[in-house]
Amino acid sequence: MELTSTVCPTTDERVQLFALLLETNARLSRSFASVLDAECGLALAWFDVLMHLRRATTHRLKMSEIADAIVHSTGGTTRLVDRLVEAGYVERQDCPTDRRAIYITMTPLGDQKLNEALTVHLAYLDEQLSHRLSCEERAQLATLLSKINTAL
Repeated sequence: MELTSTVCPTTDERVQLFALLLETNARLSRSFASVLDAECGLALAWFDVLMHLRRATTHRLKMSEIADAIVHSTGGTTRLVDRLVEAGYVERQDCPTDRRAIYITMTPLGDQKLNEALTVHLAYLDEQLSHRLSCEERAQLATLLSKINTAL
């Protein structure tokens, strides 16, 4: 599609909608990260990894699966997991069927820390979402975001 001199893409509703999604995500992430750090001493990226491990059906993920899930480079994910191991929240386990693969699992301490963080998270969500959006609006938002996500 060729842009003519009369077209101003920054005012296109699609561009504005995408910018609003990015801005909303950035503001919520920054705000929650601040609350999470202050109340639990847990970084948002750590919370994200622990949540993915908890939601995994086997409660363990390969390093590559974590990198894909949290949208980090493999090197960045390795450094992140190193810090989680150092804190005692996760541990590495060899994969019995693939010597090159390493599983990451949550430790009991990590499980306890995630439970603490989820209490803070639920209070934050009540304040930021539940009091601002009705139940029907939250359901609509979830449906629309899921629809966008499944296409990616």
